[in-house]
Amino acid sequence: MTQEAAAPDATGIRALFVHAHPDDESITTGGSLAVLTAAGADVRVVTCTLGEEGEVLGDELAGLVADDADQLGGYRIRELTDALRALGIDRPRFLGGAGRWRDSGMAGTPAAENPRAFVRSGRAAVDELVGILDEFRPHLVVTYDPHGGYGHPDHIRAHEIVGAAVHESSHSPARLAWTVTARSELDRSHPAPPEHLRNAHRDELPSVADSRLTHRVPLDSAEYAAKLEALTAHATQLELVRGSEDEPWFLALTNGVLQPVAQVEWYVAHDLDLADGDYVRCAPGTAHLLDGIGERP
Repeated sequence: MTQEAAAPDATGIRALFVHAHPDDESITTGGSLAVLTAAGADVRVVTCTLGEEGEVLGDELAGLVADDADQLGGYRIRELTDALRALGIDRPRFLGGAGRWRDSGMAGTPAAENPRAFVRSGRAAVDELVGILDEFRPHLVVTYDPHGGYGHPDHIRAHEIVGAAVHESSHSPARLAWTVTARSELDRSHPAPPEHLRNAHRDELPSVADSRLTHRVPLDSAEYAAKLEALTAHATQLELVRGSEDEPWFLALTNGVLQPVAQVEWYVAHDLDLADGDYVRCAPGTAHLLDGIGERP
């Protein structure tokens, strides 16, 4: 486990994480959420859909999927609630309220034609997020990069509405950060994958060159344990697999591809330029995601 200095004191800092589906918050930013709450920050997670179009691991709950009972979204609210509690967050919050927008499915699937599909959310989703920003007034906002991480249409849409809302809100966050996977993280593979799973092929999983990364959040053993507990809550969506002493845990989604559960979470961040009100990409480096935020209005 990484032995890093404690996170900067975050008392008085407000942080807003905008995610597309239940489980995204734990997979990509679970450790950061645990770190920020432990450091005293006021943290909220806004989830844009219920993840209704997801697949389900195992047979017991397979009938919940959209093509059968179409009850997966409601079940995933409970998974999300349990995951957030493990990370120190009181409850889930849904953009526009639970069920306002529906999971759009993967690119090219019929789910995107549903009138409630998040990709069809238009102006209304931006307005909802502007209202949250105006009320909560976060110092830090976290979402995905323009590619939505792995290209899911709802991730891309989340990026779009965050970009629009931070410019339209009466409050401009000091820092806008994109959660990304460091390319070097994916050099790690499971030493002996279970029979039903496999390691990723080279360049199969999306990542960002280490030279482009600007900020990180290292996890101590307690924060890593909280992240693992949160991931475990999303049992319909992912499986955790023990690795080795050096690479302790891996996760696999319904595609059966293993990826390391990161002990350091990485970001590409942009800070508000007070002169012109726009956001400027931070210099590449290894600064903590919280560094400097408390010094800005």
